[in-house]
Amino acid sequence: MTDKLIIVESPAKANTIKKFLGGNTKVIASMGHIRDLPKSKLGIDEKTLEPEYINIRGKGDLIKSLKKDAKDAKKVYLATDPDREGEAIAWHLANILSINEDEICRVTFNEITKNAVKEAIQKPRKIDMDLTDAQQARRVLDRIVGYKISPVLWKKVQKGLSAGRVQSVAVKLIVDREEEIEKFIPEEYWNIYVKLKDKKSKKSFEAKFYGKDNKKVEIHSEEEVKGILRDIENAKYIVEDIKLGEKKRAPAPPFTTSTMQQEASRKLGFSIKKTMSVAQGLYEGVKITEHGTIGLITYMRTDSTRISEVARAAAKEEITKEFGIEYYENRYYKTKADSQDAHEAIRPTYIDLTPEQIKSDLTSDQYKLYKLIYNRFIASQMANAVYDTVNVKILANDYNFRANGQTLKFKGFMALYVETEDYEEKEEFEKIPPLDKNQELQRENIDTKQSFTEPPPRYTEASLVKTLEEKGIGRPSTYSPTITTILARRYIEKMQKQLHPTDLGRIVNKLLIENFQDVINVEFTAEMEEQFDKIAEGKENWKKVIKDFYAPFQKTVEKVEKELEHVKLEYEVSDVPCEKCGRMMVIKYGRYGKFLACPGYPECQNAKPLVETIDEPCPKCGAKIQIRKTKKKRNYYICENNPEKCDYISWNKPSDEKKKGTTSKAKTKAKKAKAKPKARTKGTVKAKKK
Repeated sequence: MTDKLIIVESPAKANTIKKFLGGNTKVIASMGHIRDLPKSKLGIDEKTLEPEYINIRGKGDLIKSLKKDAKDAKKVYLATDPDREGEAIAWHLANILSINEDEICRVTFNEITKNAVKEAIQKPRKIDMDLTDAQQARRVLDRIVGYKISPVLWKKVQKGLSAGRVQSVAVKLIVDREEEIEKFIPEEYWNIYVKLKDKKSKKSFEAKFYGKDNKKVEIHSEEEVKGILRDIENAKYIVEDIKLGEKKRAPAPPFTTSTMQQEASRKLGFSIKKTMSVAQGLYEGVKITEHGTIGLITYMRTDSTRISEVARAAAKEEITKEFGIEYYENRYYKTKADSQDAHEAIRPTYIDLTPEQIKSDLTSDQYKLYKLIYNRFIASQMANAVYDTVNVKILANDYNFRANGQTLKFKGFMALYVETEDYEEKEEFEKIPPLDKNQELQRENIDTKQSFTEPPPRYTEASLVKTLEEKGIGRPSTYSPTITTILARRYIEKMQKQLHPTDLGRIVNKLLIENFQDVINVEFTAEMEEQFDKIAEGKENWKKVIKDFYAPFQKTVEKVEKELEHVKLEYEVSDVPCEKCGRMMVIKYGRYGKFLACPGYPECQNAKPLVETIDEPCPKCGAKIQIRKTKKKRNYYICENNPEKCDYISWNKPSDEKKKGTTSKAKTKAKKAKAKPKARTKGTVKAKKK
């Protein structure tokens, strides 16, 4: 008989923990959730709102094995992840293994290190039903919203679509931003720059036009520019005022889930999904030479910036050793008011294992992310960067020019790490020579620059996560699955890191906003997150929260179903006639994108692929050039006669191609990809016929 049985979620985590525990102890994995709501039906009693959990299909043998191991153990510990999801998995495991809710069986650790694991096992507790209920509330509410609204989309748009409380709000944000961009009207503005020379040092610098009589003036036309240039044509440039100062820049706090996702996107080009996958591996354990398998970072789902005193002391030692004591500053970061603060910030578990020391034991992606986490944490405990600043005001007749300069005096944390922003404005700083008040400067030349205001930028994965967090939509565990889902549903697409709504996304968004505006909106979604937090704190009853939502929501669904019964969606009409009945075919959206369908459905069930073409003819035979996509959504160009009569295929538009032509590698890759759209569209058409 086993003395202790420890159940975790993943085999990787199990392998890491095994080596820390001697004696007659067994560590096994549940492989994530073992019970869930059924996929085939709502799975919630609509009178009592009680969830009807079932064992997940395909996990029968695993459950038998878990039961056997639990029966053969003197003591069972449930060591699933230290968050609401992990608490719920532990509760489901207890239910399956007939462990009483009041039994002291739950252990959690924020990092998978020997000390943390051993300490946790010495301090077990009961399953926290408040945390479990908060997860149940989220699961049940999301199931109700998804399973009640999605059928409306199936009837009015197409089968297989889904709506969700968080995912639909994320799509709405992206659609709203796109509409903002489309409606944006650029406004003209001008800047005037004057190059000035200090006669003593013979050094030049640039000053920018500010205004007149010390009041800021914005220039909106070339006529205004010409007027100002006339007024200062023979002006003397006098130094009116000089301000010398010092500017300090503080480091960013250690990572939370969302800031790690944002920074990994900006600095490493990782998708949110990839970041979480790599972080999971670093948390669960990596085999390191002379150390064995160890967890390298703390738990990666957190919204706290708190760090332990042990980690703080280790950071001080590392900074002092590498940079000197003057680079260290003991810092405490304030966690946001609505943060769950259940765990520490994301940080390395072993400060003495620097990224360079263990680089050979890590994959390329693991090394990049570990280095990012490590450097961000160490920098968060370092001194401010210090700049010497100079601001010069210059007078030319009644007009004001200004020049700003700064020099880095002390690097501080910037010796190791600097945070980036998604849409950072690069402020240019001049090297300004020593000047005296009232001295005259020599004008060398004047430049003017016409510019236009720009629309707000499209969301990237990083900036969308930032917005979701700022608006209180979702929590650390939901950002990645939300973005993954709306990309998979083809409601949005990613082009050059930017998120664009698809036509399908716009249609679905319009239908949901017009009919379910009380549910699919930022305020409601954020309010529900607050309700889940209150449930987790034991301040709200989860069934009451669901009950208060369900009754009015069900009435809305019934009303919408009746109102939409006779409403037909308007589809974009193509210029392609249906060869079976003569109607002009419309553009619809299938599982794999756009296709042409007869509007006479179901009487006429004709459908076929939608082929995009360009105006440029085939350089080999003069036929039309079609645009196709590879599996990774990269465009390539192919002759409509390929392969029967013409072998033209290229990554580049014919007009852009160089004389050397397409490489054989590109041809091979594109040829492999070209068969896929046909096969997939055929499948879509088949589904339509059913």
